[in-house]
Amino acid sequence: MAASYFLQIGVHTVTQFSPSPTISCVYNAPHIAEVSRITSADSVHGHSSSSSDGSTPSRVLKDVHISARLMDDFLALARDNTDKDLETCGVLGAFLRGGIFHVTTLIIPKQESTSSSCQALYEEEIFSIQHEQSLFPVGWIHTHPSQSCFMSSVDLHTQFSYQVMVPEAIAIVMAPTDTTRSYGIFRLSDPGGMSILKECQETGFHPHGEPADGSPIYEHCSNVYVNPNIRLEICDLR
Repeated sequence: MAASYFLQIGVHTVTQFSPSPTISCVYNAPHIAEVSRITSADSVHGHSSSSSDGSTPSRVLKDVHISARLMDDFLALARDNTDKDLETCGVLGAFLRGGIFHVTTLIIPKQESTSSSCQALYEEEIFSIQHEQSLFPVGWIHTHPSQSCFMSSVDLHTQFSYQVMVPEAIAIVMAPTDTTRSYGIFRLSDPGGMSILKECQETGFHPHGEPADGSPIYEHCSNVYVNPNIRLEICDLR
């Protein structure tokens, strides 16, 4: 990563339960600023000023607040892989306050990547950070370096593993080369998509059937807000 990027933040080494030190980048929260909901229209040709896209979640969920810097800073960390047409993934950690999940930590695990997949390694290192900081695993973020913005069958199985633990868990897909939609924030429909994935025993890339209730297998999240007041910590374990 370019040095100019690190000049914007404080960087220090912190020791976790993992075998090696972690580079931890801490962003202090700015002055109180307005919280805004992210809609499915916001990712089309950049950010939109619309306040609602009319979407309705398949179940009532707690709101999820993310830092205004989360997606851009993740793309910066993923840039080397993206230039090589390799995916990058990260895990979102949050605390629950006042009935709202606040995503305060982005964990970049050691990982193996291809142009269409990314597998986290040494997951005990992720769990140790989550345990130490009492964080909920509220989802994940990953790149599609040369593909469009969508959820593959493998992505759906990964999302199921998060959403079965925390119903509010989200999947953020960053697609920097997609000229129509640069990112998406998705979840499995519930109960439709969750039922399909619960019964599926296949691995790798494969088709899934349609939910019996006629709902899409996954949907855009309507409960995610950008909160500029969140203090974000990035733990890069690579």
